[in-house]
Amino acid sequence: MNTKTNFSAILIKDEGSTKNLSVDNMKKWESKDGLLWINLDYNIQETHDWLNDDSKIDSIVLEALLAEDTRPRYFIHGNGLLMILRGVNLNPGADPDDMVSLRLWVEPKRIISIWRRKVMAVEDLRNEILNGEGPKSEGEFLSHLTRSISIRMAESINNISNQVDELEEEIFEQKDKPLRTVISELRRQIIGLKRYLAPQKEIFTRIQTEEIDFFNSADLASLRETTDRLTRYVEDLDAAKERTAVAQDELVSQQTSRMNKTMYMLSIVTVIFLPLGLITGLLGINVGGIPGSDNPYAFFIVSGLLVFIAIMQILIFRRKSWV
Repeated sequence: MNTKTNFSAILIKDEGSTKNLSVDNMKKWESKDGLLWINLDYNIQETHDWLNDDSKIDSIVLEALLAEDTRPRYFIHGNGLLMILRGVNLNPGADPDDMVSLRLWVEPKRIISIWRRKVMAVEDLRNEILNGEGPKSEGEFLSHLTRSISIRMAESINNISNQVDELEEEIFEQKDKPLRTVISELRRQIIGLKRYLAPQKEIFTRIQTEEIDFFNSADLASLRETTDRLTRYVEDLDAAKERTAVAQDELVSQQTSRMNKTMYMLSIVTVIFLPLGLITGLLGINVGGIPGSDNPYAFFIVSGLLVFIAIMQILIFRRKSWV
């Protein structure tokens, strides 16, 4: 296995010092040496080979860790904890709502994390550990990681709220923009984020009630803070979804109102010209006996009559407040 591209293994000793381990040294590791964190790339075949052949993980856990599709969940198996989490996709050129998965197996003195696409929160935690500022226990590791994942979500959630604010302002100002496309894109992002955030919040809520040996009171307090933060994110997404629905209704209402006004004005114009068209149509009949056919002033008389009728109609419509 190529240690540079396929995995990283960090030994965190009890006094806080850290050490990168090679494959050979990792195989010699024992729990008394300290906390071992193994970070694996799901896309590499050697990762699957190592997990199946050398990890000594139960087949039930392996099946969950190597599943093709995942959603946020957790379960306790023996003395270990499996967690599957989702984080905002902050990789260059990616959509934030295309959330990245992180699979975790935590047991006494060993943590295995698996990712398919880079998770920035994992990189943050790795840098903290290598700088001697990271967690020193399994519970601390999980509380630090989950907090970092949730904090990384803040900017994406705020961006959605800001976009909804701008959308509402544009609708209020009746700017001529393709707002339906904007609304559809916003709702897609909201649905994509909430799809994973809601069950992830439930994970952190329920896990606090479990009896897990490597969680102390400080770790549980940190998880409660993370749960509160995720709860706020879900509430913000719910509010944004409702606001986009109201904005869409308002946009449809404005478009319907403009169409009705246009149709109303066309109806008024039609009503005005209907009697005028009737008169001119009758006078245009190509039969004998048309009045004024021999009068040189007949055209001007008829034209004046038509103008008079039109003016009288407009005055009547104004009096009835139709125009």
